[in-house]
Amino acid sequence: MKTVMWFRRDLRIQDNKALYYACENLGSDELVLLFQANPNQFIQDSPNHQAFFSSVQHFKETIDQQAHLQIQYGEPLELFERLKNELKDWNKIYFNEDTSGYGAVRDQEAIKFFHENEIESYAYQDAYLHGAKEIKKEDGDYYKVFTPYYKKWLEMIKETPLKVAYDAKAVYKKVLFSKDEEKFKKMIEKIPEQQISFGEEAAEERLTKFIQADLEEYQQARDIPSLDQTSHLSRFLRTGEISMRTVWEKVQKVNKSQSRTTFQKELCWRDFYNMIYTSFPKQKDEPIQAKFKFVEWENDQEKFERWQAGKTGYPIVDAAMRQLKKTGWMHNRLRMIVASFLTKDLLIDWRWGEKYFQQMLIDYDPASNIGGWQWAASTGTDAVPYFRIFNPTTQAEKFDKHGDFIREYLPELADLPDKYIHQPEKMTIEQQEEYGVILDDTYPKPIVNHKERRKKALATYESSKEYAQETFGESDGK
Repeated sequence: MKTVMWFRRDLRIQDNKALYYACENLGSDELVLLFQANPNQFIQDSPNHQAFFSSVQHFKETIDQQAHLQIQYGEPLELFERLKNELKDWNKIYFNEDTSGYGAVRDQEAIKFFHENEIESYAYQDAYLHGAKEIKKEDGDYYKVFTPYYKKWLEMIKETPLKVAYDAKAVYKKVLFSKDEEKFKKMIEKIPEQQISFGEEAAEERLTKFIQADLEEYQQARDIPSLDQTSHLSRFLRTGEISMRTVWEKVQKVNKSQSRTTFQKELCWRDFYNMIYTSFPKQKDEPIQAKFKFVEWENDQEKFERWQAGKTGYPIVDAAMRQLKKTGWMHNRLRMIVASFLTKDLLIDWRWGEKYFQQMLIDYDPASNIGGWQWAASTGTDAVPYFRIFNPTTQAEKFDKHGDFIREYLPELADLPDKYIHQPEKMTIEQQEEYGVILDDTYPKPIVNHKERRKKALATYESSKEYAQETFGESDGK
């Protein structure tokens, strides 16, 4: 008989819950290791998918040293039909579940197929410390505010890592879909070589380095982009090259401190946003707060393109956007700044920004990214109040005081003194010539006036609230 282990965003052997139970219950069965590449999910030539499939390739190369990871290419249900035709004695499948977005729909369709074909299916909550349905209020409803959710989350017992009894000798090694594997190989050949590491070992090394070198100062340093002392674990968590259980356990071994508590809270935010996306499945396309469904976005395409290119005339925004374009990653503080700037200063729909980040981020996680954008746009659950609008200049002065980060990604401003690094437009013509920064030539003038745009944003959001109240008779528009 054949047991299938279906990998998705859990590209690791150790502390993989579905694989653990597949191996525990294998008996004399052969274990088929499977990954499906669905081209309908791809964002062609995007850093997001280039990074993800580079991780898949690394995982396959690791497994193939002693066994074989089967690759299928196409739509899941069609692929399972083909797999069943190839393996007449396939009777069990194990996988780690998705409860939100496309993954949730795919899983439900797959489970129906398994049932109809008399294949026993076993799904596990593996990607989070606590699943989307584990933490609820006393009345059984989902939390909509982070703080009470976090208090309940802290009280919950965390699972410990699982030692998987994986034996390569038990793996079915015959290549089942050679043409699919050729398609995957050609797809990977188009992906440029990236200056980042992949795999379980690299993820463990990153976690160890963070704990030993950066965790102690995390509370003070995490908001300073130039220090680069965040964990950088998001990319590995996104692909499942490391588990949340492993991260949690190793962090717990560090002495209690404010930094440790702050980092633990960041892990909780990841669980929280997954819970929100599961309970609000239309969140990618609709604002959670109905009162802001009627915001009249300006959606200026030229301004959006300048935001994307890092040419807004606001150095901290531009440096952040260029970091994203160059590395496929952006510091968390900067993600909040650029999101606020796009939605509040430029009055461009948050969905435009979310989709651009989906394309560009190598650590793209749907729940966290959508939740973060709705937070910044004040349209989501427990979002920043609409009247709190980030001033990009004061944010820069606070978190990049001497412009170290700005100078790294905006080399054209590298020779400016601190006095002008955050507001080059304040220089006289003579000063521009002295420092070699000619406005609207070397570097653009600000595309908007923040003070004026803040007033405009407030009026726009207030109009949406008023319309919702008039239309629905309630201030929240429900």
